Formats: sequence, C-alpha cells, structure tokens
Amino acid sequence: MRMELRTARTAGAAGLLALALAGPASAQVGGGTPPTGGDPTTGGAPPSAPPPASETPHAAFTGNGMWIWQIPRTEGGSVARIVARARRHDVRTLFVKSGDGTNRWRQFSPALVQAFRDAGLRVCGWQYVYGDKPIGEANVAAWAKRAGADCFVIDAEAEYEGKYAAADRYVRRLRALVGDSYPIGLAPFPYVHFHPAFPYSVFLAPGAAEANQPQMYWKSIGTSVDRNFAATYTWSRLYKRPIFPLGQTYDRTPAWQVRRFRQVAQAYGAGGVSWWEWSQTSAAGWNAVGAPIESLKGYRAASMHPRLRMRARGDFVVWAQQHLWAAGYRVPLDGVFGARTRDAVMDFQQERGLAVNGSIDDPTWRVLLRLRPVAVRWRAVGRNRSKAVPARVSRRGRSVIAAEPRSASLPARGREIPRRR
Repeated sequence: MRMELRTARTAGAAGLLALALAGPASAQVGGGTPPTGGDPTTGGAPPSAPPPASETPHAAFTGNGMWIWQIPRTEGGSVARIVARARRHDVRTLFVKSGDGTNRWRQFSPALVQAFRDAGLRVCGWQYVYGDKPIGEANVAAWAKRAGADCFVIDAEAEYEGKYAAADRYVRRLRALVGDSYPIGLAPFPYVHFHPAFPYSVFLAPGAAEANQPQMYWKSIGTSVDRNFAATYTWSRLYKRPIFPLGQTYDRTPAWQVRRFRQVAQAYGAGGVSWWEWSQTSAAGWNAVGAPIESLKGYRAASMHPRLRMRARGDFVVWAQQHLWAAGYRVPLDGVFGARTRDAVMDFQQERGLAVNGSIDDPTWRVLLRLRPVAVRWRAVGRNRSKAVPARVSRRGRSVIAAEPRSASLPARGREIPRRR
C-alpha cells in the first residue's frame, strides 16, 4: 500500500497520548546500527510488561481489521473516537504504521498500543520495506513487539523484487529479535504470477511470516471481486500460509462490492479480512465493512493449483525446486523449469504413484506440498549471474546455500496495484 509519507506531524491526541505522540513522526535507525542503549528493538521506553501471548499464531489476523496510515488523520487522532467507530463496525484489529524502511514512526508508541488494547482492540504494527538495509529495517520492525503489539506485518512490494538475499537477512534478523512464536504477516502483491522475481518463497517460508495478507484491491486493479479471489488464491495457496485477504475501502469503492468481498472471503474459508484504509473509507464503506452479510449458497471457490511446465520461470518454480530438494532431488535452485527439474518431477511422480507427465499439475502439487521445503540461505550475486556457484548443503546440514535464482532478474509482468500519489 505504497503510502510512504516520511514526516507526518502528530496532531493533539487526548490526554493519554499527548506526550507519546509528540514530536516528529520518524526516528532514523540506520544501516543496522542498534539505537542508543544497545538493544536494537528499542528506541523508546518499552511497556512495563510484555503483552499476553495470542491464543493461536493467527489470532491477531482473524475477524475484521482496518489499516491506519497516519494517526493524526484518523478521527483527528482521538483514541476515543477511533475506538467508538471500531466498535460500531465490528473492527477487532487495528493495523497501524510503525515504520518505514529504517525509520521508526513515533506515532506507534507503547502508550498508543496500550490505550487501544485496554479498549479491547488488537493492535498490529506494519512497516513498508525497501531491501537496501535489511538489518536496519528488521531492527525497526522489531520495535512493534517492544511497543506491545499483538502482531507485525511486512509490507514488501516492488522494491524487494529480485532481492532474495536481502529478504533472507531481513526475516532471519527479525525472527532473532522477536522470537519464533511472535505473529508475523506479509502484505504482498496479490498476483504471484505477475511478479516472478518477488521472493514470496523467502518471506513466506517456514520460520518467516506465518500469515499471508495479499493486497486484493480489485477496483484499483480493474477486475471483479470474484476474479480477484480466483487469481490470488490459485497462486498464493502454493505457499501454504493461511490467507487473510486485504481489501479496499478507498478509491470510492461501492459498498456492494465491499460486502461481496466479505462474502467471497467467507466462501474461500478466510478466517479474517482487513481493509485499506481508515481515513479513506466513506460512511457507506464503513457500513459495508461491519453490516451483517448472508453466506453465498452454492458458491464454488477456485481450488486448483497452477500447472507448471517446461520453461516456466519465477519464484513459484523456486518454491517447487525447494520441495524437490526436500524429496531428495538435487535440482538447480534457479527458478527455471528446465530439463533437470522436469526429470526430477517425473521421478517424483513415478515414486509417488502419480501420473507421469513431467509437469507440476494439481495432483503433483498436493503431494509435493506435504513436504517441508529445504531452507535456503540466499547469497547475492549482483548482475553477473554467470559466476553464481551451484547450490550446496551447509556445513551443519541444516540448510542449502545458493546464489540468488536466475528468475530474480525477471521483470514484473505488470503492476496490478497502481502506484498512488
């Protein structure tokens, strides 16, 4: 949701937040250098006690959620008015911007988080990331947990295309700071096949983000709700993460389409939905977000996996190759469906009693995805990919070390989410 205003001026929020939200909206944490005090997750006073653990890893993503870009532009910065509107429209989780690159946004303070949580709302921080300084970005991301947030969401888009090594460093650093059980989501482009160089397989790998919140902005993309769901789910389900659709209430979206989005999400089994963005939502949009809806009768959700054949290229091929490694086939981790990958697929199909056709069809995906993909430590190779060394098992045997895949240099097929001013 490319909204990167770097210097939001904090408006006067009532009593409890006046001090916490005073001053500039961001504080620089550069180049991986921990802030003063030695703890890279800090940069302000932490809450007196950590928040209670969520009931499940995905609890914070369930139900209705609303994204907030700037607190001062949201109900005039009034916590009371934000809480009142959230309750009126059945919003249970607030996704509040907590960082931008290596800048921590001071609007996301322990006082703000605690005020919302005291009112019975869940609070998640989110950060737009760029990939040039992944360690510094991860340090900023971890602040959300220190501030008391129930979860954190990575907003990674075009700037991270092709940056496998940076994505690997970011998620490993972030997990080292917040722990293995802290809920992390990813809000990426919805059409995986439009972005063959984007490292979905890194951000959504085991141990990385455990919730997928694709930005399914059907109106801005120029399609229907139903087609958006079919395309997004067909490809996104490959990554084996629960999908919590992120819909739109901005851009004068008709209320009936918002309601349709909720109905179709329910038909696809989504445990929760969220909306971009609070301050851009009309009165009709708010009513559509929280009003009761009827379940769709006899609706047939798209349930197939995409078919991959020879010459297919992209992160989805990388993902398939990681699973073939897990099955014992040492194929190149290059994101290109070549002869070696085809032969491995045929051997896998024969071994598992599947139709031997050399393509990764729906039945093959269903068996292949039962395996845990091999963990990969990606190494940047820059523009000269001809010098990339073959993938090899690490000394401890816990992961595979590989150069960034050849598919990382592929251009995006299109930008289905238009850039906003």
